Amino acid sequence: MQNILLVQSLTKKFGDLTAVNNISFNVETGSIFAFLGPNGAGKSTTIKMLTTVLKPTSGEISINGFSVLKEQDKARESFGIVFQDHSLDDDLTAYENMVYHAVVYKVPKQERTARIQNALEIVGLWDRRNDYVKNYSGGMKRRLEIARALVHYPKILFLDEPTVGLDPQTRNSIWSHIRNLNEDRKMTIFLTTHYMEEAEAIADQVAIIDHGKIIESGTVEEIKKRTETESLEKAFLKLTGRDMRDDNDGARPGMMRGMGRMR
Repeated sequence: MQNILLVQSLTKKFGDLTAVNNISFNVETGSIFAFLGPNGAGKSTTIKMLTTVLKPTSGEISINGFSVLKEQDKARESFGIVFQDHSLDDDLTAYENMVYHAVVYKVPKQERTARIQNALEIVGLWDRRNDYVKNYSGGMKRRLEIARALVHYPKILFLDEPTVGLDPQTRNSIWSHIRNLNEDRKMTIFLTTHYMEEAEAIADQVAIIDHGKIIESGTVEEIKKRTETESLEKAFLKLTGRDMRDDNDGARPGMMRGMGRMR
């Protein structure tokens, strides 16, 4: 199968600190790829490099056949991203937020209305398109951010902690929409999450980063087998010696227990 994302010998240094240390991995087209690691492990720095926010110290990144370093605009057109922190304009309606994003990504004017309607219908918000975002719940805002990331027809969708701080029922709803995007539209999903049960339930492939290096990768079953553990969470603890939730204010112990199986 073809790879939509190729990362080769990627390194990022901040002065004497090496945040990401010579990592390489690929993501198959149409797959769901979970990128996991404790806070401070290099996960966020890697994502920022993949999405053109940070320039690597060295290494190569290719998205949809385009070099992130040499063909930034083409690479950006190939991906959508939902950041961990909310980035919507609360004083605009959902539809106005979508129009703004469509203009920024140069969606042809004659196609905007249809694309916006389609994206909002995917996440179940078309009927609420004229509501101000400030009146949306946390889960609705997340769904709107996913819709916004879809309007320019990306090949790969980056999701950075898309369900942090949401209740279990809302998290299940978000993942249901994401699963549908992957299955029905063959969209590649690159996600990070502090909820191990989410990753175990939805990911085709997993890579675990710690201290700037990828320390394990493969399918969930392969990782569990190699670590001789019964769950991805136990494998993660064995590999890193840390519980991701201990480092994250938004993910409280016990929250992920309500996460239902999604396969």
